[in-house]
Amino acid sequence: MQGYLFLLPSLIGTGGFVLIPFLDVVRRSFLQAVGNGFVGLENYRMVLGNSAFRLAVGNTARFMLICLPLLMLLSLFLAVLVREATRFQRWVKTGALLPMAIPAASVVVFFRLVFDEKGWLGRLAEAAGMEGQDWLASDSAFWILIVCYIWKNLGYDMILWLAGLGVIPKEQYEAAKTAGASGFQCLLYITFPQIKPGAAMIGMLSFVNAFRVFREAYLIAGEYPHESIYMLQHLFNNWFTKLDIQKMGAAAVMLAAAVGALILFAITRQEDDE
Repeated sequence: MQGYLFLLPSLIGTGGFVLIPFLDVVRRSFLQAVGNGFVGLENYRMVLGNSAFRLAVGNTARFMLICLPLLMLLSLFLAVLVREATRFQRWVKTGALLPMAIPAASVVVFFRLVFDEKGWLGRLAEAAGMEGQDWLASDSAFWILIVCYIWKNLGYDMILWLAGLGVIPKEQYEAAKTAGASGFQCLLYITFPQIKPGAAMIGMLSFVNAFRVFREAYLIAGEYPHESIYMLQHLFNNWFTKLDIQKMGAAAVMLAAAVGALILFAITRQEDDE
């Protein structure tokens, strides 16, 4: 009982400011935007038939499917290298975490200086006899955003992987190498099985951080960027400014259900593996 009493203030805050408002959003998703007229699934049909919603969902899903595996693999590879490089490990950690300390606005200014039509890359293209272009207003904007996200979050994930690698006893590697195991075999049969539980947590944190890339996309290209980087965050921001409450409510419920299903699936798979 004492433990629940300590949790009670947080539970009241979470219920009052998160759970109850979201339940009200679920209720409003079945009502008219003005008044309390019940419209059933009409708001959901309107959202699913909206081309901007389909574009935003597709771009966000594409971004997640490319970024998350790439970030996790690169950060794991970097963590393994850093763990072996004992001499410069401290400096490498500091350098990898430095992008997190740089404000998003400063990052955006740098990327605009490089990829704008009159930026450094455009001037290099003109010097080479080619025509410069606004890379942020073309299909290349999607890949630029991916580079920005990975560069910003690589060090954070690397530190998380290092924490997971740090609990593996070095004696296991020494015993395996004494028995004739190669570095790849040590990685495959010692490292991977023991960092599996931590991989789910790192993947979840990377998934959450991926939604924060909206700041960079918004500052680079505004409310209506190139269609390749038009994300769900842009969509909700535009609906909010237009007060399309019924669309926001229906879309939020569908997305929350989808994300909740993914999290439940990941937790179930992890429990089955254990």
